[in-house]
Amino acid sequence: MNRSLAVRLRLLFVPLALLGLLSLSACSGGPNQSGVALPAFLKDAPAHVADSYHYAMDNPQELEKYPCYCGCDALGHRSNRDCYIESINQDGSIVWDTHASGCQICGDITQDVKRMRNQGWNSSGIRTYIDNKYSPLGPPTDTPLPVD
Repeated sequence: MNRSLAVRLRLLFVPLALLGLLSLSACSGGPNQSGVALPAFLKDAPAHVADSYHYAMDNPQELEKYPCYCGCDALGHRSNRDCYIESINQDGSIVWDTHASGCQICGDITQDVKRMRNQGWNSSGIRTYIDNKYSPLGPPTDTPLPVD
């Protein structure tokens, strides 16, 4: 192989290898935007569950605007956020709630919020959608209406 071809192959290989590593890290349940890693109990969780936990980590204030309808109000939950996060310490560390890891309703609400936010919906519109879609399933958490 001549030197010119070897250099071109190397220039092609390095970016492709980096792209491969980045795509693997995105699927591994690694850290979120702020560098916080997913909890260990999600190690073998389905991708949509890990994705919902990532969204909750990155957007806790967003999920505080929407109720959950799985009956978790009996657990003291006040919003969909509480299905993922028990509390956030002053240093930014998260005390996790395992509830959403085994509850499809929690995850479905989160995925709806994520999708609609990405489509440009406002909080009031998302809240109306969530209430209409999920209210037949059970009692809501006591979540105040969002202010846009």
